[in-house]
Amino acid sequence: MLTKSMVEQASPLHDLAAAAGISRTWRDVDGLTQTVTDAALGAILTALGHDLGSAGKITASLKEVRADHAGLPPLIVADVGKPIPLNLPDGPVSVTGEDGRTFWSHLSGALLPPIPHPGYYDLEAKGQTLRLAIAPPHCPLPMGPRPWGTSLQIPSLRGPEPSTFGHFGDLAEAATALARAGASAIAINPVHALFPGVGADFSPYSPSSRLFLNTAMGDPALVGLPPLAGADGPQLIDWPTALPKRLAALRAVFDVLDASWRARIAQETAAEGAALRRHAVFDALDRQFRPTGAKGWPDWPAAYRDPHAPEVARFAQDQAEEVNFHLFLQWLAARGLERAQASAKAGGMSIGLIGDLAVGVTPGGSDTWAMPEAMLRGLTIGAPPDPLGPLGQNWSITSFSPEGLRATGYAPWIAMVRSAMRASGGLRIDHAFGLARLWVIPDGGTSADGAYLDFPFEDLVRLATLEAHRANCLVIAEDLGTSPHGFTQAISERQMLGMRVLWFERAQDHGFIGAQDYPANAVAMTGTHDTQTVAGWWSGRDLDWADELGRLPEGMTRAQAEDIRAWDRGLLWSTIGAGDRPAPEQTAPVVDAAIAHVAATPAALAIIPLEDLLGAVEQPNLPGTTTGHPNWQRRLEAPLDTLLAAPDVRRRLDILGSENGPGG
Repeated sequence: MLTKSMVEQASPLHDLAAAAGISRTWRDVDGLTQTVTDAALGAILTALGHDLGSAGKITASLKEVRADHAGLPPLIVADVGKPIPLNLPDGPVSVTGEDGRTFWSHLSGALLPPIPHPGYYDLEAKGQTLRLAIAPPHCPLPMGPRPWGTSLQIPSLRGPEPSTFGHFGDLAEAATALARAGASAIAINPVHALFPGVGADFSPYSPSSRLFLNTAMGDPALVGLPPLAGADGPQLIDWPTALPKRLAALRAVFDVLDASWRARIAQETAAEGAALRRHAVFDALDRQFRPTGAKGWPDWPAAYRDPHAPEVARFAQDQAEEVNFHLFLQWLAARGLERAQASAKAGGMSIGLIGDLAVGVTPGGSDTWAMPEAMLRGLTIGAPPDPLGPLGQNWSITSFSPEGLRATGYAPWIAMVRSAMRASGGLRIDHAFGLARLWVIPDGGTSADGAYLDFPFEDLVRLATLEAHRANCLVIAEDLGTSPHGFTQAISERQMLGMRVLWFERAQDHGFIGAQDYPANAVAMTGTHDTQTVAGWWSGRDLDWADELGRLPEGMTRAQAEDIRAWDRGLLWSTIGAGDRPAPEQTAPVVDAAIAHVAATPAALAIIPLEDLLGAVEQPNLPGTTTGHPNWQRRLEAPLDTLLAAPDVRRRLDILGSENGPGG
């Protein structure tokens, strides 16, 4: 709440906000400047840990922030081949690389001479030690003829055996089938850890942890263990029923493991370090307290809310078998994802899996419990109000703290990215604008009570580039929406690929741009999991949903929306089609033309969602809805190799092959 002393000290409050990286003004989608209220600034600063109780305390907080920023951070992030500014006295320094080799250099004028090779280094100067991260100039890019790929939702897959939802075994089968069809990449939904066996929160974009995996995706058969018992489910996944059953089925596999399997799993999980075990303890605790109504660690008894508390250690010891079960689940998921990537590469895919890094985590999950020093507390993230969304958005998730990242030497962030790149040839960064800023909202507030919080953009981009170099992994920066100043140029210089989605590529006259006008440093797409499919858009299925759910613009009728769509169909067909425009129910030729259009662009990679390859009218997710639309519930009609053999799909695969092959 805004107090009288805060009003009297508005200028120091504004200075503190600026020093803490909170923007007092921001530009909306119409280019108009908006101003954050002092009350909102105060609430956000308080959540960040600053004492605003008096003018003196505001001044003291400001001094503390400035002093902290003036000091040397634990990790200096710099570019290969460029001098490195270091606030250290001139003189000799030793630099040790990851290979253990040490060389001597010399600081002069507070500059360290360029380091010629990317990597992590330890620097010692007059008894002071710090870490260096030296980034290469660019992320890797696809090699050879321009590749194409598809995007899919793993749970939607069907394998040769019945199942209630798809898993990594089905992904491995799909990878083999798609490689045979000529695809070079498969962009998958996030596979971050959810709460095990909990069917209420199944969105892949609201994970418990971004360091670990969704264990419901594990397939014992992939590692030579008995397969899960076959049991088919409905066409729409019943998550509240399916997830507990999957956990029980995996528990049955674990319970009969012999000593040799247990020894192998224990050895391999121990090698992953303490963080994995801590997450397994969290999952075991969640299973312990969830039946009491707890929906995350803030609802647990106070003694268990600190991962280092003696009660937690005692629980882990007393419930060792339960902790080992959750370690097994993580091991199984990790091996399964590796097998899926191996199947893709063995089939001839040049890229294979492209993972998806969610923008945040649920506040009551494993990451916020295990890493409180690195995470935002009392703040969630979302989007500001704008003319398209007057109420703004609160995604009910949180993320890292900029100050927490700096204080921890970016270690949790590096671990997260490294984990996401571990079994993939590419990584899509969801809402990549979050590398530069996030809209943060105090607990209990609305989106209108939020403000943009700056993140160390240059450092994060360099670190992402370095980790991509180490993993030989291309990076896709999801950049749909209003870009922060300098963002596009920065990611372009690093060869991170932006996203160019058919529906948003419009000219000033509102027509669709030609294929030749797409940029080369991008991924060209007919759609995403959040957009209507080509067949759905052409037939007006998305308008049906908007009408049914009351999501048409205020004052607009379904008939008026159809009139606008009829005009837009003409604009689209004039760009992608030839001959007479098909009727709304004639979707197949439009899907073909849209795929040919995207495949003909100079973009570095073309991605066609599986729904568009199949000509489906329904989309996986309808943003802004949690009920009413079956988000993340749809399943395919048959195994993918069967679907790919259909004549319409074969024709589209031929289009992609002719446009993307040598000379295409």
